[in-house]
Amino acid sequence: MEPLKLGFIGAGFIAKFQAVALQQVRGVDLVGVVSPNRAPALAEWATKNGLGDCKAYPNIKALCNTCDVVCLFGPNYLRADLMGQVVEAVQGGAELKAVVCEKPLGRTVHEAQEMVALAEKAQLPTVYFENQLHMKPIRRQLEQLAPQQKTMGPMTLVRSAEEHGGPHEPWFWDPVQQGGGVLSDMGCHSIAVGWYTLTPLGKPIDFLQPVAVTADVSLLKWGQPTWRKRLKDTMGVDYGQSPAEDFATGVVTFRNPDTKQIVKAQFTNSWMYEKQGLRLYMDGMGPGYAFEINTLQSPLNVFIGDAAAEAAADAETALEKSTSSRGLLAVETNEADLYGYVDELVDMRDAVRNGRPPLADWSYGVEITKLCQAAYMSAETGRTINLEDPMIQKEIVTYESAIAQGRGREVLPVLD
Repeated sequence: MEPLKLGFIGAGFIAKFQAVALQQVRGVDLVGVVSPNRAPALAEWATKNGLGDCKAYPNIKALCNTCDVVCLFGPNYLRADLMGQVVEAVQGGAELKAVVCEKPLGRTVHEAQEMVALAEKAQLPTVYFENQLHMKPIRRQLEQLAPQQKTMGPMTLVRSAEEHGGPHEPWFWDPVQQGGGVLSDMGCHSIAVGWYTLTPLGKPIDFLQPVAVTADVSLLKWGQPTWRKRLKDTMGVDYGQSPAEDFATGVVTFRNPDTKQIVKAQFTNSWMYEKQGLRLYMDGMGPGYAFEINTLQSPLNVFIGDAAAEAAADAETALEKSTSSRGLLAVETNEADLYGYVDELVDMRDAVRNGRPPLADWSYGVEITKLCQAAYMSAETGRTINLEDPMIQKEIVTYESAIAQGRGREVLPVLD
């Protein structure tokens, strides 16, 4: 069987992480990359590391004419424009089999719906990349606790957190370009994995009905003068003028349409985590059973003293977004697999090859965007958002938070 040919639009952090994960996936080649300034480096890396004969292409049309599946890994604020160019390529004769979009699908619900409409215009099957749904610990606990679920009933409470010290790229920090702050960046992960883990065995990914969202956002670290200056000096983003939240927490309430049981997904996200680096924490409880996942509980720890610390040029060789190159460090030996990137690529490959739906498509991405925007609406208005209210359902489509509009000073305290 011929390898499935992938093309990457974008060559930044997530594209490189996906390329690393692709080394562990059989039957898929990375054949091309488009990016204003990083495509040659990623293409060279991919070729050297056995991902196929990968080339840097000058534009999206040329890329689409050489691959089976194109992956949108560019910045959030460019997604709709990039997808428009993919549609033009298909209308011009490119024979794509599917299109992938990394989370989030859109900065607003309207933007996410526009992405779906563009895919339908090109008659392209879609895949929504939400890596945490594919994490092996999540899948394994579902398998392990399947007998308990069948006997005692599904889980009723899941808590999910993703925390680290802040993003890699300036546009991630820019609330207008990114669509908000940490809630937009990582809340989509935690909300999605909570929804998924609460879903009864054998039911579709969107089986549980969202009922309400209550949330709070704050600027706890990066609005302080010292950290604000550091952010401006390193990323060129001024949180004195247009801040975004660095902490978000909330609860999404769901209803089981069959039993009417109410279940809860709690989420917490921050860009102010001061320990080893990236931490994913999930736990869940059902009647008489529970699970817990903490990605910083690594089977490997190393110690680097002050005298030897200068030898470490990159702290992230130990852990994504590591904040230290000395002391006692947790080392994750295979982050791409641990975080679910490998298995989401496998799911995409099998879906395209076999003509079946992926675990998550872009319609699901729209629903996740709705929940994130409802969380912003709740935080901004100080009330619980009733997702079953027809007026809210209409309002959420055009809603854009003050933070995402660059008016974060109106809702977030910034220390002078």
